[in-house]
Amino acid sequence: MSDTHVTAPRAEGPGAHQPPDTRKPLVEIRNLSRRFGDVTALDDVSLTIAENEFFALLGPSGCGKTTLLRAIAGFERPDSGTMLLGGQDLVGLPPHKRPLNLMFQSYALFPHMTVEANVAYGLEQEKLGKDEIRRRVGEVLETVGLTATAKRKPHQLSGGQRQRVALARAVVKRPKLLLLDEPLSALDRKVRTQMQLELKRLQQEVGITFVVVTHDQEEAMSMADRLAVLAHGRVQQVATPVETYRRPANLFVADFIGDSNRFAGRVVDGGLHVDAVGLLPGQVVGDVSGEAHLVVRPEETRLVEAGHGLLDGRVVETQFYGGVSTVAVEVPDHAEPVLCAVSGVSTVERGAAVSLTWNAESAVVVGGSL
Repeated sequence: MSDTHVTAPRAEGPGAHQPPDTRKPLVEIRNLSRRFGDVTALDDVSLTIAENEFFALLGPSGCGKTTLLRAIAGFERPDSGTMLLGGQDLVGLPPHKRPLNLMFQSYALFPHMTVEANVAYGLEQEKLGKDEIRRRVGEVLETVGLTATAKRKPHQLSGGQRQRVALARAVVKRPKLLLLDEPLSALDRKVRTQMQLELKRLQQEVGITFVVVTHDQEEAMSMADRLAVLAHGRVQQVATPVETYRRPANLFVADFIGDSNRFAGRVVDGGLHVDAVGLLPGQVVGDVSGEAHLVVRPEETRLVEAGHGLLDGRVVETQFYGGVSTVAVEVPDHAEPVLCAVSGVSTVERGAAVSLTWNAESAVVVGGSL
């Protein structure tokens, strides 16, 4: 089970829907591979990213997400495959000729320049007129809420403000595509949460496609229209955050995204047969047969009176955080406690005999391995 707590995404929140069918594909990646000696960083990766979409590349360290971002930016040359941006072939095109911008993790602001000078730098390199530069810099500073700090230097700004300067400098050149590499990792938790909303708002206002690399599940789930989960250089699933959470494509995605209870067994009609307990109800995802796993989220797992559920066990721990109690139940012949999320403060006591149950449509049966 994942150590990272991720709240189930709400269907009406950001990222709850697929991009409308009217959106044209902006980035088309087909069968992209990149190897470093004996290590395959990207293994036959294919993705399509739409115009004006907020797209996240999510996965653990070493999964290939940063290599993919650098390949799109032009800093890594793939060994095979194709990349198109707005129909233009990117393979072989140097980074400075690609109609995109990359915002680095470190922000890379010029410390001796003011905020407005930092933002104007790229436009000055393009030899635009002074009036045009002044107008565009003023507009973007107003958009990111930094008009009042235009004359300050980076060291006079907070971490969140420096991040906004870096964003303003990236979008002022009006690229077709903005790539962001762990853009919020340098911020503390409270500021990071605020900037997640700010990034989404900014992306919608400026109308630029954002592709963000992150290992932070909450970050990806709260901001992205769609996300791609990567592992071992391969794409495991591409879907909306809601679909990824509720209908993971395989065991890796189910385990990586949020907390989950999983049971090993054999696929049968109606769910999964587990030798120690019999049939556990669930819906089979994809073409899965034979040995598989059933996955059910803690918030879909319910506590009922002992002897009246699918699994019997004893409460070993209860934790209360953020308006939700997580009850851990020890089940015989199951290696890990089964987690159940209860709204409010749970009244169940440690050591109490309970049963656990869930609806068949709330659990999924998936194949694959961790």
